[in-house]
Amino acid sequence: MISEERARHFAYLIIDGLWKDDLVDYSDDDKAMQTGKQAMEKFVAQMQAIDEAARQKVASLKRGVVEGSSEWDILYRKYFEEEMSRRGN
Repeated sequence: MISEERARHFAYLIIDGLWKDDLVDYSDDDKAMQTGKQAMEKFVAQMQAIDEAARQKVASLKRGVVEGSSEWDILYRKYFEEEMSRRGN
């Protein structure tokens, strides 16, 4: 999980970038920041769930793939991408 401060920072970067690129004009900066922070938290939670699902799939293999090995890395990436596709990301 990312810290509150980091989530706020990322939200600020996104909100500020959208404004600077003249893609949006905010009538309420605080509301825009709150919405950006909520979106960031939702994104992080979703990525953590996908990470956990991919890790569980690798761990469930009968051959006992060791984390950190190249085989584990390949399988993890494969299952991570599959999980991303399954969830529509």
